[in-house]
Amino acid sequence: MGGRKGMVPFAINHMSVPSLRWQDVLDLAKSLGCAGVEFRNDLGRPLFDGSSFRDVATRAEEMGLRVLGLSQIYPFNVWSDAMAAEVRALIKIAKAIGAETISLIPRNDGSGQGNGERQANLRIALREIRPLLEEAEMTALVEPLGFPRSSLRFKTEAVDAIEAVGGTDHFGIVHDTFHHFLAEEDQFFPQHTKLVHISGVTDHVVPADLLEDENRVLVDAKDRLGNIQQITALIDGGYTGPISVEAFAPSIHTLSDPEKSLAASFDFIRNSLKVNAF
Repeated sequence: MGGRKGMVPFAINHMSVPSLRWQDVLDLAKSLGCAGVEFRNDLGRPLFDGSSFRDVATRAEEMGLRVLGLSQIYPFNVWSDAMAAEVRALIKIAKAIGAETISLIPRNDGSGQGNGERQANLRIALREIRPLLEEAEMTALVEPLGFPRSSLRFKTEAVDAIEAVGGTDHFGIVHDTFHHFLAEEDQFFPQHTKLVHISGVTDHVVPADLLEDENRVLVDAKDRLGNIQQITALIDGGYTGPISVEAFAPSIHTLSDPEKSLAASFDFIRNSLKVNAF
């Protein structure tokens, strides 16, 4: 495990720069040498600012960038006919823009947490979603949320449910370094991980169980989440996929030069990793 400065395939989640138009997110990703981008449907404005899905797909392809995912279905583990319609609609859009995955986000309001109840709800949803994915040849990413109020905190439960419904060909998990820290998980599932979300927390005063999305900044030397250790563990376990920055903090959203700040964070991560991963 000698010194390495491996070429980590970084990506940008639109939530990190929510004020930018989708075209500008692609330009930013290209300028930073990223592998791709993740787009979202929860930015409080029309999806792709009203541009056609074909335009999005064409521009990303012309720029040599992957559309790694389209977020999100929430709360996917509260299954209903309406939820099924939402999944179908998001899959259709994802296919139209050339996205590789859609994201499934669990209920996060303090309900549905009972032991037995939460596992059953999760399996019901995955069992219903699986044929929709198979038909569309699409992959869905389950993202456990480590908040104490979450109905799916642990990647262990997500992986167990995916395997229980025979869904390993069409489901994967997101390893989010923030949520891994909050859940106090010590298990890694690199073979089930299709995407890694990174963000840092530099506030060392707020207790872990009170941290929220607005505390999530870019990863630097002051990070308390152990991003470098988590990324290293995933890489050592065989993960070679993208590492996508997903920062929710208002201080990041209002940066005057996000490209400079992202480049500095990416350089810090590359230089901190201790093995030659790629």
